Formats: sequence, C-alpha cells, structure tokens
Amino acid sequence: MKNNANLKMQFLFLLRKAGIVDSQVLSAMERIDRKEFVKSIFSEKAYDDTPLPIACGQTISQPSIVGIMTQALKLNSRDKVLEIGTGSGYQAAILSLLARRVYTVERHSLLVNNATKTFQKLDLSNIIPILADGGHGLPQQAPFDKIIVTAASEDPPASLLSQLKIGGIMIIPVGQSDHIQNLIKIVKKSDGYDYQDIQTVRFVPLVAGTEKEQY
Repeated sequence: MKNNANLKMQFLFLLRKAGIVDSQVLSAMERIDRKEFVKSIFSEKAYDDTPLPIACGQTISQPSIVGIMTQALKLNSRDKVLEIGTGSGYQAAILSLLARRVYTVERHSLLVNNATKTFQKLDLSNIIPILADGGHGLPQQAPFDKIIVTAASEDPPASLLSQLKIGGIMIIPVGQSDHIQNLIKIVKKSDGYDYQDIQTVRFVPLVAGTEKEQY
C-alpha cells in the first residue's frame, strides 16, 4: 500500500494536471486533508480525483473541481465569502485558508453538524456554518466579495447576485438538474454582469427549504 506522502504527491499532481496552477490554492489543498471529510469505507479513496457519497444523499465534489472553482474566485486574505451548499465542509475548509471569513449555508442539519465538528477539529475558526435555504443567500451579512454555489441552478439566483459586491465574483453551476451543467464565472459590474463559461460539470440541484433530520 502506498504511504500517505506518496498519495498526497499524486493528489497534487492530479490537481496541476487538471489546470490548477495558483500556488496558494494548491497550498491550501495540500494543507486540508480530504480524508477528514470522507467517512467509513470511502476514506481509502480520499485522494482519488472523484466525487464520493456523503450523508443525506449528497456528495463531496472531486478535488479537481473544488480546485478549479476555488482558483476562479481569485480570493485574497481580506475577502468575505458566501458558500451555498456546505456538504462535507471540504470546500469551505479550503476557502477558509484563503479568505478572511467564510459563511457556509446548508439545508441539511446533519451535514451542518458534521461539518461543524470537522471545522472545530481542524481549528478552522473563521468558518460560520448556517442551517438555511441557500437560495436566499445570507442577506443579513451581505454584501460578499465572493460567492460560490456548489449546487446547480437553472439560472443564477437574483437573490444571490444582489448580495455580491460590485467587482465581486460568483462561481455557480448552471443548467438542468438532470443534465450536464456549465460552471460559470460571474463578475458584478456597476452596469451589469460579465459571464464566462469555465467547463461542463455535474452537481446536485439547488433545492429550496431546509431539512432537519432526526437522528
């Protein structure tokens, strides 16, 4: 069996091969161990470039997509970031090393609780997990420098665009929930928005409401 150091070297090689060249993003993804966010039998695949199942019928995105989305945000250490779709917490953890504060919104209480425990274990104190309907964003904390959405919407939600600063960036998968979507970058201008296609992706759909699971 390959040791952990070799697996991590291969992991970083895969990221670079996928087009992640930002040294700060690569460094953050090296520091945040994906294995902390992958449970049980799937932990042995933590360094593979593949999505993996997590609780509540959701997935942890493949690392290359996490890296591409993070790189496209062009984060700096003063940014206040909104993430829609906490999931395992892996994406938020990486963002937390690159931004001043990360607000991450999730509709499943179990996922919020699990991610919160992992953030505490890793001493990531600048992440604020919130149980809420992600489609509404977080107006009480707006505006945000950057917004990242880890679930697909047919169109970029106006509620989220309104919470983005002028000059801010949103990364979101757009398209029908049961088809391949386009990952797009939106830059908010004083007179409108600039849109840029990044690549095709497949994400779970952005769903309204919250789920408070009983366990």
